[in-house]
Amino acid sequence: MTESGLNVTLTIRLLMHGKEVGSIIGKINVLLSLKFKGESSTKKGETVKKMREESGARINISEGNCPERIVTITGPTDAIFKAFAMIAFKFEEDIDNSMTNSTATSKPPVTLRLVVPASQCGSLIGKGGSKIKEIRESTGAQVQVAGDMLPNSTERAVTISGMPDAIIQCVKQICVVMLESPPKGATIPYRPKPASAPVIFAGGQAYTIQGQYAIPHPDQLTKLHQLAMQHTPFTPLGQTTPGFPGLDANNPASTHELAIPNDLIGCIIGRQGSKINEIRQMSGAQIKIANAAEGSTERQITITGSPANISLAQYLINARLTSEVSGMGPL
Repeated sequence: MTESGLNVTLTIRLLMHGKEVGSIIGKINVLLSLKFKGESSTKKGETVKKMREESGARINISEGNCPERIVTITGPTDAIFKAFAMIAFKFEEDIDNSMTNSTATSKPPVTLRLVVPASQCGSLIGKGGSKIKEIRESTGAQVQVAGDMLPNSTERAVTISGMPDAIIQCVKQICVVMLESPPKGATIPYRPKPASAPVIFAGGQAYTIQGQYAIPHPDQLTKLHQLAMQHTPFTPLGQTTPGFPGLDANNPASTHELAIPNDLIGCIIGRQGSKINEIRQMSGAQIKIANAAEGSTERQITITGSPANISLAQYLINARLTSEVSGMGPL
């Protein structure tokens, strides 16, 4: 099979976790030549922009604050293969970087998950597993077809693992199967569900976490009542509301310290301190960020307040970090 022999347009869907999506989106810290301030700016979307330009494929990433995202690659087959090659080699680069300070002796394989209509999976597996065995042997990649369909869809996950070159050859052969055996009937595409918004109780107030913001819960009395019912066995005698160890707003002030990598401290501080001020206001905690120490790769954050204040401040800081690292923030 040659790339030039498949001059058709295909759409391939990939299922990725937040961290993988962050790698595909790309983030470059650009040091500004400010002699005394040492400020830096962040450009997002550099990697996926480069992939689109160099491969000629359309690469779209589903929206939403979800643990999983769908990456859709559309274009002529040669463009799709180039895009897959760039993604596979980018993931291998990430694995190499993660092993720099690791004690692991063996290098994990690159893994990609395709989302394929269930009606095409029979052709991909072949009679008695003959086709999938042939693909494994001829490419050197490991291929697994999930037995169950993805939630609320008629699609199944096909997991490919191996070296980048093996993965690329494997994707080519899967594309041939998909072209020879089009899906039968209507396909209900898999759409990852957003992460359920957690509810935090602090100082008698219920908050729903939406993205990196804590919003006072509109029906907090009902929620508190439900939680009280769940915790009834642990309610101290004579107390009408449940006791939350460590979340009593009347407890004396205490202090908690966090260490944040230098390259992520900017997302905690925000432009002109806007984000850290929001976290202070929402949590009611005092938050101090130490100056960068010479030679250190981290900045120290000191949070002071009641256990309830500290707990909420920690959650909001972690939400900011998760949003930044996973690439779920706006491009």
